[in-house]
Amino acid sequence: MQSQCKTLTFTFSPISSNHKLPFPSPINLRACKPPFPSFRSSVKSHKFIRNCSSPNQELVVDGVNGNGSISRDTEEVTELVQEAAEVEVEEVKKIDDLADQSIWGQMKEIVMFTGPAAGLWICGPLMSLIDTAVIGQGSSVELAALGPATVVCDYLSYTFMFLSVATSNLVATSLARGDKDEVQHQISILLFIGLACGVVMMAFTRLFGSGVLAAFTGAKNAEIVPAANTYVQIRGLAWPAVLIGWVAQSASLGMKDSWGPLKALAVASAINGAGDLVLCTFLGYGIAGAAWATMVSQVVAAYMMMDALNKKGYNAFSLCVPSPSELFTIIGLAAPVFMTMMSKVLFYSLLVYFATSMGTSVIAAHQVMLQTYNICTILGEPLSQTAQSFMPELLFGINRNLPKARMLLKSLVIIGATLGIVVGTIGTAIPWLFPTIFTHDKVVTLEMHKVIIPYFLALSITPSTLSLEGTLLAGRDLRYISLSTAGCLAVAGLLLMVITHS
Repeated sequence: MQSQCKTLTFTFSPISSNHKLPFPSPINLRACKPPFPSFRSSVKSHKFIRNCSSPNQELVVDGVNGNGSISRDTEEVTELVQEAAEVEVEEVKKIDDLADQSIWGQMKEIVMFTGPAAGLWICGPLMSLIDTAVIGQGSSVELAALGPATVVCDYLSYTFMFLSVATSNLVATSLARGDKDEVQHQISILLFIGLACGVVMMAFTRLFGSGVLAAFTGAKNAEIVPAANTYVQIRGLAWPAVLIGWVAQSASLGMKDSWGPLKALAVASAINGAGDLVLCTFLGYGIAGAAWATMVSQVVAAYMMMDALNKKGYNAFSLCVPSPSELFTIIGLAAPVFMTMMSKVLFYSLLVYFATSMGTSVIAAHQVMLQTYNICTILGEPLSQTAQSFMPELLFGINRNLPKARMLLKSLVIIGATLGIVVGTIGTAIPWLFPTIFTHDKVVTLEMHKVIIPYFLALSITPSTLSLEGTLLAGRDLRYISLSTAGCLAVAGLLLMVITHS
């Protein structure tokens, strides 16, 4: 029994579970061991230790028999192990308590848990929306040019969301093992991959940016290509900083740090807004000034996120070339998310492509509505993140409880429906009642008002849809998500072709 008790001390030594720590999504769990495998073993070991230390149990300690007599060292070991087990079981209960809370209590937990993660999506669209509002005050041609330009700058960046997924997974796994050196190694690898991808995209933008824009706009709208290319070339300089910043942000969130990324995003948005105001409104640089303001703000945000990692004792400026096996591991983690994001990027790219073929006024109106839509729908992303973080424990963990999982899903859908109505109302009221925020062109305003009803419906449905999507990811139903995303892309593309040619 002595050896068994000693073994248990090693079982509980690397305790790092915390109900505030974001759990890896189900996509992440497919490729590696869960970062918190000690939940199940902790409870079992806890029960075993109670029996082992029972007063009626005869123990042999250091070769001495005793009935209920335990040496001082063994008592200390047993007490430490029991305390560790109680702490870990308590953490499991805290995680499980989310399913028992009221809807308002769950809303509070959702905001506290996933609020910082929303910055991962809101930064780019917010900057583009600021650009849209400022540029629209000056020129309808430049406003129209923002449509294809933001596709190249923003939507292509979403295809690299796999960097965030891989970073969260690998950092969380290494932290669970208590290996700080491994955490540093994973961060260095992913920073190198982010830098490499950023350099490739910067070169791609420089060499093929104008050609991609010309393909999007077509011969009928050739006048907007020069302005769009100016915007793309300037913002393309920030590609390495954007992807490195994503890696640093995901690493910080994986370490339970929300303030670092929040500060970086707040400062970046302030710089972008001030830069647009000075360069575009006062100095008259137009779309080029907006691009410079956005580019500088992205570089500053990336530096601040890296600095947040440095303050935690890690070296965010250390790069490491991954081995083939490490590269394959990252690809395995990122592939499902990459395919999903590619489908979404292709769909929105098709929207911009077909809107561009309808003329300058239509693409200008489409740009305003799409950027407003992106900002509003981001408010539903925390629901998806909550489902991915808390559902796995109820579906697969030691506290597996399908009724509670259904209850949590019901709460998420209700919250999503309520949020959808609020967001839909506010998001629709802005272009309907205050279109001059974006443009003074009456023709563009009329085109915006033509799509108000479907626009409201889309905004209202999206938060609940994101809740369901997050639950599917939590349930590891990746095949269904892939098929549904591809099906939506095919049907939507066909519908666009029919509408535009009718």
